[in-house]
Amino acid sequence: MSGIIGKKVGMTSVISPEGKKIPCTVIQAGPCVVTQVKNEQTDGYSAVQLSFGEAKPKNTGKAMTGHFNKANTTPKHKIVEFKHFESIPALGSIVTVDLFVEGEYVEAVGTSKGKGFQGVVKRHGFAGVGGTTHGQHDRLRAPGSLGASSWPSRVFKGMRMAGRMGGERVKMTNLMVLKINKDNNLIVLKGSVPGSKGSYILIEK
Repeated sequence: MSGIIGKKVGMTSVISPEGKKIPCTVIQAGPCVVTQVKNEQTDGYSAVQLSFGEAKPKNTGKAMTGHFNKANTTPKHKIVEFKHFESIPALGSIVTVDLFVEGEYVEAVGTSKGKGFQGVVKRHGFAGVGGTTHGQHDRLRAPGSLGASSWPSRVFKGMRMAGRMGGERVKMTNLMVLKINKDNNLIVLKGSVPGSKGSYILIEK
């Protein structure tokens, strides 16, 4: 599956030919450098390793510095492997937004925004116990009963309760490519993409 690494710029909207406002996400996709090409004979599987984002040489170890030197490139910050690439590029070549065309559908993978420790109303969409009558002044956002008492005398695993929310790997599918700006390496996807501004996004086709 071919893909590219990018950074989320933010959200905006475009006007369709019918006059409707379409929300979309702008991503700076590439340029990415091919830092390794794996094959069945040497690695046991075929994949293309792409690198994106400049990293400081002083913060890069000697092993990774030598790895980047093989591709004749500077140290990079983000390294991702893509399996089943359409056409295997050469080591050190550049992958840009030319990989995509307007109108096709792609997938976007990112890390969702971390929300911290949240209750059941925000995390799972609970409605709360009920109204404020009969002295229920502190029950509006409570989870309610968690289980029986005498049996099983415990809380079942997987019970929807309060806890850490967000900060997870999320894949959005069937996102249409609305526009491609080759001069600035920008790609505009219809809809929302997981992650905050400046976070890394993987776009796969």
